Amino acid sequence: MTQLTIVANIHANAEKIELVKSELLKLIPITRSETGCIDYDLHQDNENPAHFTFYENWESRELWQEHMNAPHLAAYMAATEGAVAQFTLNEMTQID
Repeated sequence: MTQLTIVANIHANAEKIELVKSELLKLIPITRSETGCIDYDLHQDNENPAHFTFYENWESRELWQEHMNAPHLAAYMAATEGAVAQFTLNEMTQID
């Protein structure tokens, strides 16, 4: 199995920053207890508070896929519908 790194960038609508932030924070304790989760760290941009980044490491892509299909992710998506302006996700592999 190859470890998978995820970099997810979430850009909240300006009037929804606190909503998105509170919903993202709810994901942390649940996700960190999931099988295969090595790191699950949330960051907020110092210059642009609407920009959040998750830096994640997973034991495998398969275990990350289980996370992506988890009920708490579906709940987050429902709670933040219309509040996120942009979302990008990169699946990455450490090369050194």
